[in-house]
This record gives sequence, structure tokens and C-alpha cells, in this order.
Amino acid sequence: MNHRTAVRRASALALAAAVIVLAGCTSSDPLAELYREGTGQGYISGDGAYTVIAAADRGEPVEFSGLIESGDSVSSDDYLGDVLVVNFWYAGCPPCRLEAADLEQLSQRFAADGVGFLGVNIYDQAPTALSFANEFGVTYPSILDVNDGSVRLAFAGQVAPNAVPTTLVLDQQGRVAARISGLLTEPSVLRSMITDVLAEAT
Repeated sequence: MNHRTAVRRASALALAAAVIVLAGCTSSDPLAELYREGTGQGYISGDGAYTVIAAADRGEPVEFSGLIESGDSVSSDDYLGDVLVVNFWYAGCPPCRLEAADLEQLSQRFAADGVGFLGVNIYDQAPTALSFANEFGVTYPSILDVNDGSVRLAFAGQVAPNAVPTTLVLDQQGRVAARISGLLTEPSVLRSMITDVLAEAT
């Protein structure tokens, strides 16, 4: 490699570093910004398509259990009788980062109605999951499913969470009533799903 080629490469590297620094200054989350631009890599994300399942067509109640970030255990039994929103995610997933604020807002909005929100982190251990929750203001817990994948296995039926993120709405009996595969692009869609399942109890 001659001196001129070396200088060009060094200049290109310096420019790339400057772009990264500037991107960090203009965006609160560069990883999520890459996803917005269509350049995010390293995960399988759905296209935002959603499925709604009529009450008469729903499968059996989903039974699951696991440990959340605090080390406490939770299970499907803890949510029976209430509507539950389950979101499959991990910290390095760009669309998961984009939708975190919307999910938190919906969890707050429906808290008075007894609707539960529960994350299922498929990749991270507790410190990373807690750091994500702190960064994005997420107040609901997440099961750490990375070690055995038992929660993903429990949902591996007609509405399996094949993409990350995937958001499921469970009815008061613990059956999957709706699914959003991929980024929650329209919070109003999930809001309507929750409202409709809540109405079934009246």
C-alpha cells in the first residue's frame, strides 16, 4: 500500500467516525435511527401486519412462567381474569427501541382498567434489560427468556412470535386474541385491540 492510499483510507475512516459522532449528537438513539433509515441489521422483524382472532376461534389458554429482571417469578396465573399485553423484545433490536415509548404510554393508559403489560426479553440478562427499562422509561416487567426459551415455546402455536418485536394481546382467559408482528407503527391499532378484548367481559 503506498502513502497516498494509506492517507485516503485514514481520511475515509476519520470521516466515517465523524459521521457517527454527528449522528449521535442529532439522534437520541442511533440504533433506532438506523432502523428508520432501513439499514438496521441483525434481527428478524415482521412487517407490522396484525391478526385479530375471534373469541370462538381462539386456541387454548397459554401457560407460561419465568423470572423477571428483579429475580421474582411471574406466571400466566398472575394475569388470569385480566387482559394482558405481551411484547417480545431485546435491547439491541432497533424497532423494539422505537416502540418502547408507545408501549409504555399504552400501559399507563390502560392501567386503571386492569390491563397488564409484560415484556419477554429473548436475548438479554437482567443488567441489560434493566438498563433498557431505565433508558426508555419502561415501568412494566419483562421475563428473561434467554436461558431456556420456555415462554417463546409456550406461545409456539397459531400466533407464534416469529419476529422481533412481536406484541400479543391475551384475553381474560389467557388466550391469544390478537398479534402485531413487527414494529408497532400505529399505537391506535393496539389500543383498539385492547379495548375490544376488554369489551368482551361486559
